[in-house]
Parts: sequence; C-alpha cells; structure tokens
Amino acid sequence: MSGTWLPPEEYIATLPKATVYACFYVTDLDDRPLQLRATRDPSLWQWPGGNMDPGETPWQCAVRECVEETGLRLGDRPRLLAMHFMPPTGTWTTNKVGFVFDGGRLAQDQIDAIVLDPDEHTELSVRSLEEWQKDLSAAAFHRLAAVAQARSASTVCYLEH
Repeated sequence: MSGTWLPPEEYIATLPKATVYACFYVTDLDDRPLQLRATRDPSLWQWPGGNMDPGETPWQCAVRECVEETGLRLGDRPRLLAMHFMPPTGTWTTNKVGFVFDGGRLAQDQIDAIVLDPDEHTELSVRSLEEWQKDLSAAAFHRLAAVAQARSASTVCYLEH
C-alpha cells in the first residue's frame, strides 16, 4: 500500500495480527531445565507462562502466569533469553510472538514448594537436556537447547518455528 495514506484505524486493520506469550526458563541448581506437563495435551511440556492479557507487558505476563501456574514469583527484573516467532498454523489464525525470560536456578526446596494449577498442568519434571530430548518433539527440543545455550552464553537467541 505504498503511497496511499490511510487514517490510523484503517491502516491498523491492514497489519498482521499476533498474540503474545511470555514465560520463564527455569532450572535446578545443576542447570537441568524444569518443565510442566500440559493438562490439555499430555504430550506437551511447557515453561511456566502464558498469553498476555490486555494492558500487560511481557514481563508482567510472565510473572503473573508463573504465580498462577506454580505459586512462585520468579525473577526480580527482566533478563530476556529468547524471542520466539510462530506463523499461523492449523486453526491458530494469527502470528504468535514469545518472550522467554530467565527464571533463575531453583534449589530443591523451591522446586518442592511448587503447587501446580491442575487446570493448567498435571506434573512438573526436572531433567537434563539429554533426558528431555527423548520426550520432546524436534522443534520443542531445539527451542529448549537454544534457550539453555543462550543462558549459558549470557546472550539472547531468536527462534522461528
């Protein structure tokens, strides 16, 4: 539409739509990632997090969702580990953009204190990357390994799915 000026409300209607999620990458003290098994799809393992509510920032979303899903308030300030972009697929008709924040390393007593929301997750598991690879799809394991590497290298990674 180059060269054609539109009022803001009309221009905005032409832009791609997206939902935004935010979550925490969390490990135990031995850097073994913690993930939660989704209630709606038992084959799906997730990090504590979810979709952003209106008026929230990605950081606020990650904190809120983590508290709702685990009872834990992680991180005292944002440290971004990854940005994740997914195009529309199947019945999901919008782009999806994700922010993965560093939730830190938890001691065993902190992990034991997690209380899962049964409407969201049925169990939690802490495993090495090698152990996770056995139970994750190739794409999910690639995302997990890339985020683990980003944390290890003190950098941020960009992922497309």
